[in-house]
Amino acid sequence: MRSPSRLRGSIAPSSMRMMLAFLAASVISMVPVTAADLPDGVKPGDIAPNFILNNVDGKRVGLASYLDAKGVILVFTCNHCPYSVKYEDRIIALHKAFGPKGFPVLAINPNDTVVSPEDSFAKMQERAQEKSFPFPYLFDADQNVAKAYGARRTPHVFLLKRTPKHFIVEYIGAIDDNPNDANAVDEKFVEKAIAELVDGKPVTTQTTKAIGCTIKWKK
Repeated sequence: MRSPSRLRGSIAPSSMRMMLAFLAASVISMVPVTAADLPDGVKPGDIAPNFILNNVDGKRVGLASYLDAKGVILVFTCNHCPYSVKYEDRIIALHKAFGPKGFPVLAINPNDTVVSPEDSFAKMQERAQEKSFPFPYLFDADQNVAKAYGARRTPHVFLLKRTPKHFIVEYIGAIDDNPNDANAVDEKFVEKAIAELVDGKPVTTQTTKAIGCTIKWKK
């Protein structure tokens, strides 16, 4: 007499285990990534993680491209987020004001293009041309740079200062205190931090809360 596991239409235990494992993995893959799933990233005083990414002009750009600068205004941003759009002109103004003083802007789009098709590389190229971005606009396709820094929103700023061996994180957070109206800003966090660094002083406000859209993580 055949054992029950070999009767026609039955499923062997090993096959059942494989099926259950597949179903469990499928369910896990559908669960959205939350902040609790992500690494903490850097804090003020830490060495800035190095990276090299594709720019919208087809070139590869990273921190090593800025060894002659005093620092870098690293901004995680994107195309579609209303907050990022409202800050675009202010980000351009930061680059024009502080790039000549040794603190250029370096923008990175970290969003998953499956979740946010408007943030595709082709759309990035279109946006950079439309706005005449005077700074590189890089694509963090695997999101490893955003995770290494601990970026959570767009826009999210990491102000870096160059030392002989590394770039050091000096400030993390928002550009200023009014994402909705550039004409109603009371505190310009990034500008103040850069002014202190240029004067050889420590940054007094090292962190603020970044206000913007959450980064769209890969599932």
